[in-house]
Parts: sequence; structure tokens; C-alpha cells
Amino acid sequence: MQTREYKDLFALSTHLIGAVELVENEQDQLASFINRRYFEAFRKSPVWPRYLVSSEARDIISLTISGLGAGSSSDKSGNVNGNYILLGQDDGAGGAVVGTNVYYNPAVGTKTSSGVTSSTVIYKRASTNRWEIEDNSNIEIKANGSIEAKLDTGSVALVEADTQKKGSPSEVVTWTLTATLVSGTPLVVDNQLIPYAQPGKSGIGDFQRIHRQKAFLNNSALEYDFFVDFNGDRILNIVNSNENVAYATYKKQFTPFTVNSDYYNSTVEVPSEFFNYIAHAAYADFLTLQGRVELAQSESVVAEKYLDLELEKLSNINSTNTLSRISTHLSRQSRK
Repeated sequence: MQTREYKDLFALSTHLIGAVELVENEQDQLASFINRRYFEAFRKSPVWPRYLVSSEARDIISLTISGLGAGSSSDKSGNVNGNYILLGQDDGAGGAVVGTNVYYNPAVGTKTSSGVTSSTVIYKRASTNRWEIEDNSNIEIKANGSIEAKLDTGSVALVEADTQKKGSPSEVVTWTLTATLVSGTPLVVDNQLIPYAQPGKSGIGDFQRIHRQKAFLNNSALEYDFFVDFNGDRILNIVNSNENVAYATYKKQFTPFTVNSDYYNSTVEVPSEFFNYIAHAAYADFLTLQGRVELAQSESVVAEKYLDLELEKLSNINSTNTLSRISTHLSRQSRK
């Protein structure tokens, strides 16, 4: 998509103000106005093409562990507390129960196409039929797609202590802790959560639609209802609790311009669709600061016309309104 350079934007606003170059404190003020108006333009539509990501595969957080503190000789609570992704079902080759879920903490260690290394792993040990949570552990992803938890490659931090063994880690009532590693009372909770951030992918600003499969290729992809909270998107009535991926359509997070000096020479990219609006709107803000309110209002109208033209183009492009429909547990409606 087309972009302009920040130095051109700053120069245009400066010239509208009637100066060749502003003094230093005025430059900082104008930069602040530019970021303010950039954010306003960004928020005007949920489907600016530059910021819209359509049906991207996102990991589903299946479990969350909290409540642990430092151990007597080391602190592994930061590795054990957190969100866990369901990688799949174990093939039983390494000592875990065949067909039972294997989870890992994506914030710890590394995941590649061949496995997970040095992460915190949850598995069910076959010899004892109990759930265990192991720090600094590994999982192998084999060529045929099956997975194998590598038991005892790390340090076991928690072990299921219930007499009646449970089918899921979230059902376990009592855990035996390795006191040297962690302390406290663990709380293990089921989740069906897509967080705002995932390594290697854009941060999510606004969730718009969630599908079970890759969407917008045909009309058969199942769409989920959801609600959003502080942690991310919580999927409602998921078809299969063993699924570990959903497809999110979302608007990226807003990132302001980070220019804080040498404004007239900055080559930072500016979205071309916002260029004229930001220049004239920032000029209007500068006029308001000078007390020239009537002129500022007139210039704001000019700025809005520039943005309205871009919004009209966007409306024509998205006339079918397929992507811009917001689906939640409260509503199914088209928003522009």
C-alpha cells in the first residue's frame, strides 16, 4: 500500500501554520498533534485494509495456571504460572498415557516444526496415571505428525495427588509441589482463549470474527461467538475442546509514530490515506492552541472532508460488508 514520509507530513503542517520551520517546543507540540490525529483516523473504521488481517491461524490457550510462588532454593513459578497451549495427544512412546493431552507454556522455551524444547510441559504419566507439570522439558513432533512428551528431561514441579485420578489437569484438586522449585496453591483453569499477542504475529487491537477453519474461501467455515476481556478473545461453545487453533479476523494494534527529534528529515512511513487528514487536523489543533478557534473549526472541516473521501472509498470496496460484520455473544450486526 502507498505511503508518504513523515518529513513531508511535518513540512506540510508547518507550511499550513505559516512557517518555514517551527522552533523546538512548537515542533514537539505539532508532533503530539500529529500522533493524536493519526490515532483518530485509525479508529474511524474497523476495516482499514492496511490494518485488517483476515482469518489468520491463532493458537488457542487451553489452560491457565496461577497461584504459585518461589521455591525454597529456586524460583520456577514464572515458568509454571501462565497460559498453556494444547499441542495434541501423546503417542505413548515416551511414557505418557496414549491419547492424553500434552500442553506447553508458549512463553517458555522454543517451538519449531520438530518439537518444543526447554518449556514447561503438562503430561499424564502412564506408570502412575497421574498428571505432572515439568519445567525445562521437551516434546517431540514426529514426521507423521504424532507427538511424544519427553518425560524426565527436565524437573517435575507439580504432581497430581488425588486418589481418584482425573481426566484433565483442571479437574485435579490436590497437587504435590516440589518445594525447592515452587510454593503456594496452584489454580489450574480451563480456557478457550486467543490472546492479543502471539510471537511472530501482529498484535491484535480489535477482534472482529472467529472461525473454526480458514474462512472466506467458501461459505462452510463455522463461525464462533465470543466475548473479549482484558486477556483476549474467549471463544464460546467451541466444537471440540481438543482444538488448538482458531482463525481470527482482526484489526491490528495501533502503533503511534515514534519520531521525537529531527522531524523535518524523518523517513518514517505515513499511511497515504491518512496524510492530508493528519496534516490539516494537526494544523487545526495548532490554531486552537493559539486561540484562533473559528479558524481552527474551519480547518477541522477541511480535514474531515479528506478523511470522508477515504472512508467513502473504503465503503465502496467493502460494499458486501463480509469482513466488517462484528460477531459477538451480544450481537450480529454490520458496523462501519
